[in-house]
Amino acid sequence: MSLKPKRVDFATTWATLKETIQGVITFSNVPRAVWNDRFTDVYSLCVAYPEPLADRLYNETKTFLEEHVGGLLENRVKKGGDQSLLKNYFEAWKEFSQGITYLHMLYSYLNNQHIRKQKMSEAELTYGSLSIEHMEQMKEIGELGLDTWKRLMIDPLKSSLVRLLLDGIRHDRLGETSGSTKTTLFQSDAVIKGVINSFVNVEEYKKKGNLDLYEDIFEKPFLAATGEYYKEEAQKFMQDSISIYMEKVIQRIESENVRSRKFLYPSSYQKVTTECEQRMVGDHLTFLHSECKTMVEKELKDDLKNMYRLLKPIQGAQQVLLDEVQSHIKHQGLEAISGLKDETLAIDFVENVLSVHTRYKNLIVDVFGGDQTFIGAMDKAMTQVINNRQPKSPAKAPELLARYCDSLLKKSQKGISEGEIDDKLNSSITVFKYLDDKDVFQKFYQRNLGKRLIHQQSHSMDLEEAMINRLKQACGYEFTNKFHRMFTDISLAEDLNTKFTTYLKQTKNVLGINYFIRVLQQGAWPLNQQSTMTLNVPAELEKTVSMYEAFYSQQFNGRKLTWLHYLSNGDIRIGYLSKSYIVNMTTFQMSLLLLFEKSDSLSYKELQETTNISPEQFPRHLQSLLDAKLLNSNTESLSNNSVVSLNMKYSNKRTKFRIAGIVQRETPQEVEQAHQAVDEDRKMYLQAAIVRIMKSRKVLKHNALIQEVLSQSKARFAPSISMIKKCIESLIDKAYIERTPNSTDEYSYMA
Repeated sequence: MSLKPKRVDFATTWATLKETIQGVITFSNVPRAVWNDRFTDVYSLCVAYPEPLADRLYNETKTFLEEHVGGLLENRVKKGGDQSLLKNYFEAWKEFSQGITYLHMLYSYLNNQHIRKQKMSEAELTYGSLSIEHMEQMKEIGELGLDTWKRLMIDPLKSSLVRLLLDGIRHDRLGETSGSTKTTLFQSDAVIKGVINSFVNVEEYKKKGNLDLYEDIFEKPFLAATGEYYKEEAQKFMQDSISIYMEKVIQRIESENVRSRKFLYPSSYQKVTTECEQRMVGDHLTFLHSECKTMVEKELKDDLKNMYRLLKPIQGAQQVLLDEVQSHIKHQGLEAISGLKDETLAIDFVENVLSVHTRYKNLIVDVFGGDQTFIGAMDKAMTQVINNRQPKSPAKAPELLARYCDSLLKKSQKGISEGEIDDKLNSSITVFKYLDDKDVFQKFYQRNLGKRLIHQQSHSMDLEEAMINRLKQACGYEFTNKFHRMFTDISLAEDLNTKFTTYLKQTKNVLGINYFIRVLQQGAWPLNQQSTMTLNVPAELEKTVSMYEAFYSQQFNGRKLTWLHYLSNGDIRIGYLSKSYIVNMTTFQMSLLLLFEKSDSLSYKELQETTNISPEQFPRHLQSLLDAKLLNSNTESLSNNSVVSLNMKYSNKRTKFRIAGIVQRETPQEVEQAHQAVDEDRKMYLQAAIVRIMKSRKVLKHNALIQEVLSQSKARFAPSISMIKKCIESLIDKAYIERTPNSTDEYSYMA
């Protein structure tokens, strides 16, 4: 075949080409040789000499397609009326859509070399001349065929087609709900889907707005009909109980989702679901919300799961359910921690709180699928429960949690494995994370840790370290810095005592007693160094004290030791009785008992003056020895007239025991001191935070400064606004910051 342009008789060539086109568009049998020859004819017409005949070919093809589609409409599709309209339309569309695809291929040269060069670009259509309409553009033959189908087939029939489609889908719904067997319509499921898809396929060549026809002529009326149908359904269901109502609504929504996928184009799936939810849920929120309280209070899991499923898609609808869940958890939590006994208050408080937390966390996972909004509601409720306090008094939770951890970490734990203790300590971090006043917990935990380490009462150093690491992970290294330093002191004590023993050998000094001395960093340990803790060291211990001071000054030049006798203890062997005993006691008790080495009885006044124990503390220590029955008094209650003597008839089943614990219990005064220390620490922390912020910002408004301080402090404690204001005033007095001259509510940093 020659590719050179030549003269072509259009009428003859078109007559031959038209006959083949008729076969192609009706999907008839066209021989391969004929098909190949028609490609040549299209090419010849497009490059004809002396003038190309492409435009004439395009116009004749357009006329043919219009006549063909018009003929299909009158002679085939409308034939049989409404009863067979959908079926006839669908069959005609299947044939035409396949035929136009092949026809488009046959006209590939015309499409590529002529029509595409004539078409305007998207930019020209958007920004070019306003006089050129998009519809006036030449279309490729496939596009032309689809456009012709839309104009001459769909536009005249659209009202009838959509009405029949809606009737068919409604019949499908009614057949499903009534349980009746579909007959003729069962055969038309594919027809309904095919007709609906034709509204999309007929404009799929468009780059923009290819769903406009589908949405305008079918989707909008379908959604309106769907909404009306389910509005009526919801009214019927309202006669049932809330449980049955929700089950029926969910069933209808799910069945409509299946139906959407059976008939509709994917872009409609979510729209249909939303319409169903709005008509059966959104329009009845008052009714649904009124039932939330009862469901939550009774913890009806199945009903709550259904309620959550229905309310979640509606914007803002689940807030009532959320509030009820939060209120219920708070109520259950407060009930769990009320009326607890003082003896087991700390253990019961923490374990009851953890029980409530575990219970409702599992409920949220089971019922609400672990939804983070409900987890957040539980967190708010647990925060309110754990930080619950009486007016004008601090929350008890930080102190109770510290005592709970102390009870687990002490040696006194019996019948419980180390693994179980570790699990309980791990769970206690859950409570810790909800604490507002973490610094109060820190203070009490530090005090208890100090006692355990000094008195060697820890169940396991591994457990101690694991707990501190958990706290560090939750609150950062700064929070546990002092805990780590305390551990360091204990670990270094062994080495220091070994060096001290070596020093004694080198200086040829013999102490005559066994010893173990711990040196504690003053800034790391919660140590009481009040003047009320005075004591004249017994002669038996004086040499040890003086020798250790000499050794320590040699080891560390410039460091000063302060002896904390109230934390010390030792063993005394009692040999004046029929049976020998070894008694562990505090240094204060030891100082008193050693005075009876040379005398069997001493007066109250002699004992106090010799030991130099403060008048406030002295009765307490002496009474502990009386209570232990090692000493006797000639008066029922101690006074200046009392005479104390050794109990020569003392006996005990055990030959080795301790009485030190009697005076180591925490007193209300010590608890109060701890809270006061926390308040002082908070003031310093807030002042430091304010200076940091102002140094960075230079100038800041009052409210902005307050918000910055609150933001920086929330990880440790929740400061009151009044406390922050006092700290600001204090820093103004100290000339760290000043009020700006132009404004009373603005501060500037003073370098």
